[in-house]
Amino acid sequence: MASIEMIVAARARLRGHIRRTPLLSSPFLDEIAGRRLFVKAECLQHSGSFKFRGGWSAVSGLDAAVRSKGVIAFSSGNHAQGVALAAKLHGVPSVIIMPSDAPKLKIANTRAFGAEVVLYDRVNEDRDEIGARLSAERGLTLVKPFDEPLVIAGQGTTGLEISEQAGEEGVTSAEVLVPCGGGGLTSGIALALEASSPGFRVRPCEPRDFDDTTRSLASGKIERNAAVSGSICDAIVTPHPGNITFPILKRLAGAGIVVTDEEALRAMALAFSRLKIVVEPGGAVALAAALFHGNALESDTAVVVTSGGNVDPDIFATALERFG
Repeated sequence: MASIEMIVAARARLRGHIRRTPLLSSPFLDEIAGRRLFVKAECLQHSGSFKFRGGWSAVSGLDAAVRSKGVIAFSSGNHAQGVALAAKLHGVPSVIIMPSDAPKLKIANTRAFGAEVVLYDRVNEDRDEIGARLSAERGLTLVKPFDEPLVIAGQGTTGLEISEQAGEEGVTSAEVLVPCGGGGLTSGIALALEASSPGFRVRPCEPRDFDDTTRSLASGKIERNAAVSGSICDAIVTPHPGNITFPILKRLAGAGIVVTDEEALRAMALAFSRLKIVVEPGGAVALAAALFHGNALESDTAVVVTSGGNVDPDIFATALERFG
């Protein structure tokens, strides 16, 4: 299981390879949110999202002989890029299985990082079967997107940075809003903050109709989404919370917050105009929650993670045209 000790060890392996992304603020956003608001800009991380942390942690944590044979991963885009870049920098091959409807930018970037991309139909084909076959044929090691302790540990380093940077601002108590798919980032941050900033509480944020974590936290057991696609927040659309991540969230997280696609687009436009950062829809849901669902928050201070910035130009243009 993932632990604070694993997160600290991952941080040592990541040192010199990741960016310590900034903690941004804007009085304009504070006014909209009705509270002091800080934005942890993981959209500025290598590969364009926090996923590089988990990718590097997992690849670097493998035995050298195992790593040399290569790695394989499933992803709609950000985990794909994080693992592909980590594999490239380690000089080992990578195969990434991606849904054919993934954003074109994410597919192109994954190939640019040197990965072999295998596309599949997420409605009619079984990615697990494809992955198992390729792994067996080539001796590749699977790097899961969230239900893997080494990945969770890498994502948890984000929480250690939040603790340090918020402390530099004099913040010792806050709600930390995190875009949540399978829960790797959210659970990793929760574990890190439990140890380093116990006055902070994680709040998972999700798009409407894909709120499996929110519903699971409410019911106390893992709930599934009815659909596997249908939101512009593709980066955090998952069938259900992870078997490793959910128990961590059940113990440490507050209630989830659900936002609409329109609210995510509006948050993207505000992030660009007020913070000068580019955020993808899935990466903007926590900011949308802080800005437009303030009544769901209890603290007078919130830290928001903008988890990724790999957005297709047409989607970004839509956000700016509607709300810029």
